[in-house]
Amino acid sequence: MNTATFQALADPQRFQMVELLRREPLSVGEIAARLQLRQPQTSKHLRVLSDAGLIDVQASANRRICALRPEAFRELDDWLASYRQLWEERFDQLDDYLHQFQEQPDKPSPEPSSSTGETP
Repeated sequence: MNTATFQALADPQRFQMVELLRREPLSVGEIAARLQLRQPQTSKHLRVLSDAGLIDVQASANRRICALRPEAFRELDDWLASYRQLWEERFDQLDDYLHQFQEQPDKPSPEPSSSTGETP
C-alpha cells in the first residue's frame, strides 16, 4: 500500500468520484455533471486517481470511460485487515478485563471519618 492511494482519497472531490464510480463506470463528462465541476478540474482529479492506481480510464469513441480498479481496493482492504485484527484483539482484551472486573465481589466502602475527632 502506498501513500499515493491515501493522498488521492483524502481529497473530498476525488472521494466523491470514487463513490460515484463504485456504482458504475462513468464518462468524464458524466462525473463532471453529477459533481457540478468543470471538465478540466474533473480531468485533473481523475488523473490523480489514475496515477494512484485506483481507476482505469478507457477511450470509447470520443469519450473517456472511468472505472474503479478492484485490485487497488483489495490491496487497501488487505492493508486494513491487519489493523482490524489488531483492534479486534484489543477489544477482546478489554472485554475480558471488563468481565473480570464485573465478577469481582463488591468491596465495602470505607466508613466516613468523623469530623469531631471523637471516638465511638
